[in-house]
Order: sequence, then structure tokens, then C-alpha cells
Amino acid sequence: MKMASGATPLIALNAIALDTETTGLDASKARIVQIGALAIGGGRIQESPMLDLLVDPGIPIPSASSRIHNITNAMVRSSPQFPAAWEKLKEFAAGRILIGHSIGFDLAVLEKETGRASLPWERPRTLCVRLLAQVANPGLADYSLDALASWLGVTVTGRHSALGDAQAAAEIFLALLPKLQERGIRTLAEAERASLRLTSELDKAHQAGWVAPVAAPAAPVFQAIDPYAYRHRIGDMMSAPPIVVRSDATARYVIALMVERRISSVFVSDAGEPGAPIGDYGIVTERDVMRLIAARAEAAFACRVGEIATRPLASIRTQAFAYRAIGRMDRLKIRHLAVRHEDGRLAGIVSARDLLKLRAGVAINLDDRLEAAGSAAEMAAAWATLPTVADGLIAERLDARVISEIVSEELCAVTRRAAILAEAAMAAEGLGAPPCPWTLLVLGSGGRGESLLAADQDNAIVFAEGEPGGPEDRWFAELGRRLADFLDTAGVPYCKGGVMAKNPEFRGSLDLWKSRIADWVRRSRPQDLLNVDIVFDMRPIHGDNAMGYALFEHAYQTGHAEAHFAKLLGANLDQIGNPFTLFGGFQLEDGRLDLKKYGLFPIVATARTLAIRHDVRERSTKARLERLIGLGIGGDQDMAAMLSGHALLLSLLLAQQSRDLHSGIPASNRVEVAKLSKVEQADLKSVLKQLQSASALVKDLMFG
Repeated sequence: MKMASGATPLIALNAIALDTETTGLDASKARIVQIGALAIGGGRIQESPMLDLLVDPGIPIPSASSRIHNITNAMVRSSPQFPAAWEKLKEFAAGRILIGHSIGFDLAVLEKETGRASLPWERPRTLCVRLLAQVANPGLADYSLDALASWLGVTVTGRHSALGDAQAAAEIFLALLPKLQERGIRTLAEAERASLRLTSELDKAHQAGWVAPVAAPAAPVFQAIDPYAYRHRIGDMMSAPPIVVRSDATARYVIALMVERRISSVFVSDAGEPGAPIGDYGIVTERDVMRLIAARAEAAFACRVGEIATRPLASIRTQAFAYRAIGRMDRLKIRHLAVRHEDGRLAGIVSARDLLKLRAGVAINLDDRLEAAGSAAEMAAAWATLPTVADGLIAERLDARVISEIVSEELCAVTRRAAILAEAAMAAEGLGAPPCPWTLLVLGSGGRGESLLAADQDNAIVFAEGEPGGPEDRWFAELGRRLADFLDTAGVPYCKGGVMAKNPEFRGSLDLWKSRIADWVRRSRPQDLLNVDIVFDMRPIHGDNAMGYALFEHAYQTGHAEAHFAKLLGANLDQIGNPFTLFGGFQLEDGRLDLKKYGLFPIVATARTLAIRHDVRERSTKARLERLIGLGIGGDQDMAAMLSGHALLLSLLLAQQSRDLHSGIPASNRVEVAKLSKVEQADLKSVLKQLQSASALVKDLMFG
């Protein structure tokens, strides 16, 4: 079980709901007579395991207490004493967050009990549903367990039994999640930080002699990461071209071919040719052949390999990072992965042997769980590992542009999975399959491969045919709505600018999208192009991706043909503003500087505008700038400064966002300048000064 960090979404917490029944209400003197606990995971209460222990307190239970919890001296006479119960609780709670109602009382009693037994005590990470309810609804008159259950529609059974009250606390916690989310509280650290603002409640707990029900967000434990798995792409590691045989080839022929080529697998198709869509192929491995021989002896050699080929192929993109292949092989329990081009054609193969050196390294951390997630909670759990991975990769001094590519890969994966789950839910509810071919696009920084840890939703849907408001459009509108809701619950919030396929402006037929692009290039004012530019960063991630690639090519062709369009895009650079004060210092707000506004935007917009104008059909800012340099557009010094500046800005933002997420501060594009080293501040100042001339540079190079 992976330990939760501050960035872990509340819906993805591995936790236990805990309650104790005691001999009294004075935490300094009370002894435990019952412990109840049950597990929470994947956004729901787990049916097992659970803990329901009677405990011999070693002192008589007052009759007044017995009248409340119905536990008598006779009932606990043969029960284990606290040290034995403590060991069971520790084992049950290991690695989990503790959740309860007025949990500070339970913690105080547990701490005193461990002290009496001379057992070590370490305060666990906790959340109190009483405090969370006050955060979610400050106007309630009563925050007792019964009042909260009534407000949230939770049925309480077994009141004043430890397990019954733990069950109620767990159900209340889960019912609070959407209400907390509405208030912008999604993660463990955000919940801790919000609870700590309730100072009067914390003071009451302290005066009562309780342990603080919540503590400040803890810094994550550093985990070593194998940078190789995050540095190398499958296209660089695969064996290519792929070896393909016809479906009617015999096992004897394939065995001879494997021996001759020293390979452990071959692809199988009716045509026996490489380069076709991935769905045309199956695979036969040496293990398949061995099983065939074991089953059929001599007759196996005449068997046609089409009969034993595994279909459909498990595959991975050429541009995927090695960690994804490792995770996929582990998840599917296979040793070979087909590799496909971006357009879905077979490109090659990667084997466990190719990745063996990575498996011997330290933790890979990111795996393939997103591709198998069955709920928003499971997606959230996988998505939440990103900040910790980013910390490790920053520590390994991996290029920040590569780290942002990894974040983008995960963003595309979680978006694709949300679409698959939304599609399946619609089918299960009788809404049918997609009415026509379609593709899902990720736009903006995700499409460019430059997402950071503050990523929100930027997506669009293109479908083959249908009019606005027609049956096709209505079906995809519902898909877009569910997609957005899945993502928001999983930790990728709604786009504040509305760039989501659930909105009509970012959904439509291929013909409608082409007409939109034609309309954009005819516009006359820069402000008319709000949210238009990010469409030129589109990346197809699900469905008929060929449709998405065709639209990308059409967009660039159309935009390039109209010089006026690129000039309008470039004109937006006039609005950058000045990041410096009159005396040359940084212009800060609450001690922070907006690096997207003053830094990333001018670099990204410069690269995109010039790429459209000069027909450079690349997506990433780095690739665009490098191609422009190769074409002799712009001085090497100016473009090289933008390339290095882009890397610096991404690295500063990634580090800041990771710190903020672990601390319960919503990730943003603003950095705390005082936390930067003097060297970082000087480098940042140099980059931002150069970017003040970005508008002039674009104008000079528009027709260069």
C-alpha cells in the first residue's frame, strides 16, 4: 500500500474509521473497553477487514458508562488487555489515515494507554469529520455525530458501540466529500489546512486535554526514483521493423524463424506484412509454441499459427515513456508489448528483456493503474502519485521539460480513461454506443506535452457527422458532461475558461470544426481569438485518432495560409505587462510572481504563432523553437534564450506546485520568490527581461 501524501485526493485515501468506547470522558483517566475500526478505500467502505475488539481495562467500568455503551465488567473479563489490542490496531491501521468523529479524544486516550503500558507512541495522520463538517457547512447548529448523520442522510446503527460509531463516521466522511469538493477542498493536505483554521474548535480540544484532532500537513517522505525509466521512450528501445508472418504459417516455420532471428515472438496477420493498423495483428511467443508442443506433441509443428495467436494485441505508443511499458507488462502479466505509431499502425515490439535493466533499479513509482482504473476514485489514486514522482525527478535533475511531458502523459491517460468509463456508463444505462466515429482531443499544455501539476481540463470532441443540437451532438454532449465530472472527481478540475467538450464551443462534427477554423482566421480583433490558439496544440488521445490528426493538419494549413491570423495571435503578446517594479524588483502579489503570465505565455505564444505562420507542424514549444532555428528564423541567441528560459520556468513552477500541493495550498502558476535561491532569482530576472521584447521579436520574424 502506497503511503498517502498531502496531494492524495480525499476520495482516494486508504484510511480507517476509528472509534473507542471507554470507562469515562476524562481522556487523562479513561481506559479503553472497546475498539472499532473499518477500512475505507477507493471512495467506499470496505466490507473487510474490520476490527471489533473488547478490551479489559484493568479497572472496574463505572455503571454510568455501561449505561451508555452497554459494555459491562463481565463482558470484558476474559478479553485481552490493551497491549494485545494495541498490536492488532497498529497492524490494522499501518499505512492508513485515521478518521473519526472528535478523533482528538480517541487519540488522547490511546496515547495515555500506550504510556501506561510503556509502549512507543507516534501520532498518526488523522482527519476529524466534526471539523470537516464545519468546513463544509459553517452554518450548522450542531456537529454531533447524530446531527451530522441526520444532515447527510446517514443511518446510524449500533450507536455508542465502537464499530457502530466508526461506521457512522466513515459514512459521514464519504458523504462530506462532494460538499468539500464544492469548496475547493480535494486533497488530504487541503483538508488538514482547512481544519487547522478552525482555531476555536482546536482550542476547545486542547482545553479538554485531547490530542489535536488534526496536524499540519507533513512533508512527503523522499523516495528514490530510477530516472532511466522516465528519460527513455519506447520508440528508442523497441525492436523494429516488426517481424510478421502470415496466419497460415506453420509452427515449424515460426520456430525456425525465431531461432534464426534470435527473437522470442512474431506478429501474425492475414497479409503477413508490417505497417497495418494494430488491430490486424496477433502475436505468437516462444511460450505459446512450447505450450502447443506440450499439448499436441509432433502434431504441433504442422499447426497454423493463426490458430494460437493472442488477440487483441496489448500495445503502447512509440512516444510513451519506459515506465508505462513496465507498468503495463506488470499489470497484464505479459512479457511482450506491441508498439504502435501515433496513427495506430504497428511500429515494433518491446520485450521484458529490453526493460530488464530498469526492473533492477529503484522504484518506478508510476505504473499503469490509470489504464485499468474502474472508477473515479481509482483514477484519483493513480493521479495523486504525480507530485511525489515529480519531487524525485527534480531531485535527480531531470530536465523539467521531460517532467512536464510525463505529467502530460498521465493527464492524457486519465482523460482517456475517463472517456472510456463515461462511454461504458452510457451503454450500461441504455444510451447506446457512439452514434458515429469520433475522437477525443486534449488541448493546450496537455497537447503540447507541457502540463504542470496545476493541470485542469482542456479537451474537445470531434465526431464524423451531425448537426449542432442533433442526435449525434446530444449524445456527445452527454459524454462530454460525464467525462468532465469523472475528471473533476479524479482530481483534474473543471476548466475555468470552459474549454471542455461538454460545452458546445468545444464539441462538433469534423465539418463544423473546419468551419470554425475558417471563421477564426477571418477575424479582425485579437480578443476574438480567446481560447482559439490552444486548439492548434491539439493531440488526439482516444477514438478515431486519424480524424484528429487530419484536423490538426487542416488547422495548420488554414492558419498558415492567412498571414493576418498569425499577426492577430502575435498581437496578444502586447498584453504581457511588466513583471518589474520601478526600481527593478519583482512585481509581487502576496509574495508571489505569476510565471505563466510573465514567462510561459510569451514563450509559448511566440513559438506557436511563428510555427503557424511558417507552417512548422509541431506541438511542443521546444520542438517548434528548434525547428524555427533550423529554418533560420530568428537569431540563434534569441531562440536559444527562449529554450533555456522555458526549461527554467517549468522547473521553478514544478517545484513550487509540488511544495504547495503537499502543504495543502492549491497549485497555481505563481512562485514564492523569497524561496528561490539568489542564482534562481537572477536567472529568472534575466529571462523575464528578455521576454519583454517577445512582441517585437514576433513582428520582426512574421515574414522572415
